[in-house]
Formats: sequence, structure tokens, C-alpha cells
Amino acid sequence: MTQASAPQPVPTPTVAPLHWKVVVDTADPHAQAGFWAAALGYLVEDHSPLIERLLGLGAVPPEIVVESHGRHAWRDAAGVRHPQDPYEKESGTGLGRRLLFQRVPEPKTVKNRLHIDLHSGGGQLETEVTRLTGLGATVLREVNEPSGRWVVMADPEGNEFCLH
Repeated sequence: MTQASAPQPVPTPTVAPLHWKVVVDTADPHAQAGFWAAALGYLVEDHSPLIERLLGLGAVPPEIVVESHGRHAWRDAAGVRHPQDPYEKESGTGLGRRLLFQRVPEPKTVKNRLHIDLHSGGGQLETEVTRLTGLGATVLREVNEPSGRWVVMADPEGNEFCLH
């Protein structure tokens, strides 16, 4: 009679959490960064120390740089980050909750496949709708369902998001 051996635990690979960001295609990355920084209470990333160093070394051409928010910035990209999250001091790049806006040549033409949900907190929905429309967002529709109430909005370039 053979005795079955006890099953051996399957080793689980140790994987470090991935660093991630949400990237939004846009016609004007700096305007979008300004809107979303104000909407979320985030900071527009300051890449100027890195840009100035690279310009000084001749490593990047000046035509890929603009002035935005009073400092040098990449012409075709801008990021926003949570003010309490870590960031690289040399590059200004956020290492936590972050949105990156990259310039693309084509306009938005269809509904987003991915969207951002904002949660306003108890009783603040109307106040936040007013604040966000003041920043340039538009109300697309209001939703009242047994599962909850929220407002579908669009940022200044028409990207949909939900405000709960």
C-alpha cells in the first residue's frame, strides 16, 4: 500500500508592485494638466530642473520645450501628481498617484473606454459640479439609479468622467 504524500505548497513569485500612471491623449497637455490638477487638488509636475540641465548639455533641442505654469516644460507632455506622494527630485516625475497628458494629433472622436471616477463626499455633489464646471468641465447627464446617483461630466477636451 502506497501512502500519498501531502501536497507541497506552490511557490509564489515575489513581485514588487508595479509603478503606474493613467495616460490621457490630448490636444493641449498643459491645459489638461491645469484642469485636472485643480479638479483633484494635485500638483502640476515641475520637470524644469531636468529640462534645463538637458538643454544646457545640448541633449535636447529647444523646440521640444515650452514655457508652462511659469517654467520650462515638455511641449508634448505634462503630468500631475498627488501632493503627498513621492517624486523624483531630479526629474520632477511623480512616483505615486499620477496622470500624464500626452499630445496626439487626432481629436477625441468616440466615448472613452476608460474613465476616471471622482468621489465628492457626503452631500457635496452639487458643490463639486459647480466647481468643476467653473474650471471648464461640462455636464453630460445626471444618473439616478437604485445603485446610486452621479453626474457624467466631460473635461475641457471632452473626456468623460463621473462625479459621485
